[in-house]
Amino acid sequence: MTPPTWYRSLGKKGCTAFWSSYSGFSIDAMNVQIYAFVLPALLALWELTPSAAGLLASAALISGSAGGWLAGSLSDRIGRIRVLRVSILWLAVSTTFCGFARSYDELLIARLIQGFGFGAEWAVGVVFMSEIAQAATRGRVLGTLQSAWAAGWALAAAITSVSLALLPPDTGWRIAFFVGLLPALVLFRVRSGMDDTPVFDAAGSRQAWHRIFSREVRGNTVKGSLLATGTHGGYWAIATWWPTMLRLERGMSALETTVHMATLIGGSFLGYVLGAWLSDHAGRRATLGGFAFAGIVVVLAATQLRLSDAVLLALSPVLGLFALGIYSAVGPVLTELYPTSLRGSGMGFCYNIGRGLAGVTPLAVGGSIAALGYAQAIGLYVAASYGAVLFATALLQETRGIDLVASQSA
Repeated sequence: MTPPTWYRSLGKKGCTAFWSSYSGFSIDAMNVQIYAFVLPALLALWELTPSAAGLLASAALISGSAGGWLAGSLSDRIGRIRVLRVSILWLAVSTTFCGFARSYDELLIARLIQGFGFGAEWAVGVVFMSEIAQAATRGRVLGTLQSAWAAGWALAAAITSVSLALLPPDTGWRIAFFVGLLPALVLFRVRSGMDDTPVFDAAGSRQAWHRIFSREVRGNTVKGSLLATGTHGGYWAIATWWPTMLRLERGMSALETTVHMATLIGGSFLGYVLGAWLSDHAGRRATLGGFAFAGIVVVLAATQLRLSDAVLLALSPVLGLFALGIYSAVGPVLTELYPTSLRGSGMGFCYNIGRGLAGVTPLAVGGSIAALGYAQAIGLYVAASYGAVLFATALLQETRGIDLVASQSA
């Protein structure tokens, strides 16, 4: 079968870079998402309150915002690939630390450390691939790359399902955190032999990160940050609490929960691919706006209506497609808002300040569960988050087709 046009356009080195980034995103997603799947076990083993559990989720997001911002700025100074080598190694080691935690406080510290590597991998990886992809196919390249998140999410679900089914709970949740170490070390070795992008090498002079607040681009920084805050807020409310809602509020078994999550993740994979195609053909703004509006409708239907388990299962892939597939257009937009000399800093700041601000969402959902219940709380915060995406999209200019080589300086 002939590969798609966007893939052929990358060339041999570009394809190697694509699979390196795809693997990195998958490992990134797997390591971070494991927490959501072991959360029901931790709630019972450590007698955690929903608020305490929400803080563990928020910790990695908040530290991830700092890690991504710093990594993006550093990548403008020393290069994309050097930062990516460090990020995958950091992520591997810190995730292993999570499995060794003996108390809530130790796990909280490990999650904070993990967040720095988690934040760096995506922010710099998207910039790296955006500078390799051609303008006409950039949306499809980055959108398809985003589907790696669904692959990693599925791996997290599978790994925790097996480890918790075959091992005692106090051992099973720990083993799940250890699994990602070996593939991350292999990827570090692969990246050690890779070069930086020609666009970065040709950029010449570097600019200080605070130039993202200069008059020429500060409007883009504000709008990009709002966009990222909305997408992260919606996603992490679902990713953190949906499995627990299925188990504790709807009374599903571990197997039933896995099936529901598998359909949701499968829908998100299709959403990433569909969004990738639409962002190149319909434009970035139309894709973001359409997915955000549809995401609001679907999540409110799934959480505010009294649905049977069978109907909720049928709705799960649709929820995944719209509410999570929206990310496929975020990467292209954020990389296209800045010149090469500020691209890592700008992307790193917007995406990760958004993640940091949205990091309070899992905590807020946890704090609202006692009053509203799991489903009502999730629906409220997801709908509000995607409302912010609609507002940001209305403010953004269309960036489809921008030539990154021609935008070397601010």
